[in-house]
Amino acid sequence: MQALYDLAETVGAKLKEAKQTVAVAESSSGGLVSAALLSVAGASAYYLGGGVVYTGKARMVLMDLPREAVAGMRSASEPYAMLLARTVRERFGATWGVSETGAAGPNGNGYGDASGHTCIAISGPIEMAMTIETESDDRKANMEAFAAAVLRMLERSLSE
Repeated sequence: MQALYDLAETVGAKLKEAKQTVAVAESSSGGLVSAALLSVAGASAYYLGGGVVYTGKARMVLMDLPREAVAGMRSASEPYAMLLARTVRERFGATWGVSETGAAGPNGNGYGDASGHTCIAISGPIEMAMTIETESDDRKANMEAFAAAVLRMLERSLSE
């Protein structure tokens, strides 16, 4: 976890320096992205909020995304991750929206993705999405790897 906190400290400093904000929608990282960002003193300057969008019900309640909005879209996919990132950015009025959605393990998900599969996305001044495959069924290690990938993507985006 210390590596996540260190990465979040770098991201937090960049967000504060740029006077930018972030909102988070995460799933199989279980809140670790938010926890890392909030571990930095002064996080209220850049962290607007977020949620763990772990189920279809959470998607509807927290993100206000009805079934029709995600029709034909797999939840552990880059298009879905981008939809979450865009939606959380818009709902919170943040500069950046980040998201993560996958299968931490030890089993895969109902869509046939193996544990260690996740898709992450960022929406803001630039947008990007990518798929991560850890090839591991270690739930905790995957959760940390997924959160680190989100924070690294945000860090890179803040440097561009």
